[in-house]
Amino acid sequence: MVSEYLIPIMEGYAMNELLVHSILLRCCLALILLPLLELVNRLVVLLQDKTYIYDINSLTILDTIDTVPNSKGTCAFSPSLDGCFLAIPASITKGSLLLYNVMELQLHCEIEAHRAPLATMVLSSNGMYIATASEQGTMIRVHLVSEATKSYSFRRGSYPSTIFSLSFGPCSQVPEILVATSSSGSVHVFPLGFAINQRSSRRSGGFLGSIMPDSISDALDPAHHHIVHNAAPAGIKSYAVIRKVDRVSDPSTSEIVACRATLAIITYNGYFQEYTLSLNNHNEFSRSLDREFNLMTVITDNDVRL
Repeated sequence: MVSEYLIPIMEGYAMNELLVHSILLRCCLALILLPLLELVNRLVVLLQDKTYIYDINSLTILDTIDTVPNSKGTCAFSPSLDGCFLAIPASITKGSLLLYNVMELQLHCEIEAHRAPLATMVLSSNGMYIATASEQGTMIRVHLVSEATKSYSFRRGSYPSTIFSLSFGPCSQVPEILVATSSSGSVHVFPLGFAINQRSSRRSGGFLGSIMPDSISDALDPAHHHIVHNAAPAGIKSYAVIRKVDRVSDPSTSEIVACRATLAIITYNGYFQEYTLSLNNHNEFSRSLDREFNLMTVITDNDVRL
């Protein structure tokens, strides 16, 4: 088992080795209180323009990566022994990223994901896929990490929007679902397991598809996703995560024909929601709100009772 701690140090904070080690010691103290963690191999500390990779058992620096200015701490990490990757921005003017193999301590590849700078990104739990969104927020792209090739391209919308978070469903191979929260207040659900790779089908379909530029190709991609409207107030930062995915397969072919997922959403104004999402290979989608409450109210009530 591999676990990770990502510590973004925001702009304006001076960082020296003493402070870094102070943070490490606090992290180790926290790990002592988590008996379920059998092994923690790596600690990643992100600074303004450097990233440190530590062996958390010995507190020794294994690698130091010089990075572009990254005051927002934009990064992604996959805690898988088979694909333990760290992703960080490679540019402040365009949406390129660097993928490092944290176990082998070497650069894996660079991916040119977007024209505009990156807003957020996430790696699947097994390290096979990385999803990205730029500051433009109109396209969500998913790349296969091993080959640094684009597997999916989804149009979130025609107008710019800030993508607050991306999250893959738990997976052993291809994740069935990718979700995104945005400043519009909606949650966008992309069914990866049932999606058609539009670029492959176009390019294998004839001469026009083979010569079509990526920018035009992306513009023609269908939405092919579902929206949970008004899941959060517009403009309020929110984060969504797929907590669980149940797969339904066809007994005769063992092909996955439907899945049901548990979606949890938390907003910066203190609200928590939990949905059940259902979708199938016919692109039919349904959702139900299972529970909703204000975390701030719950905390206040508990304080009063104490």
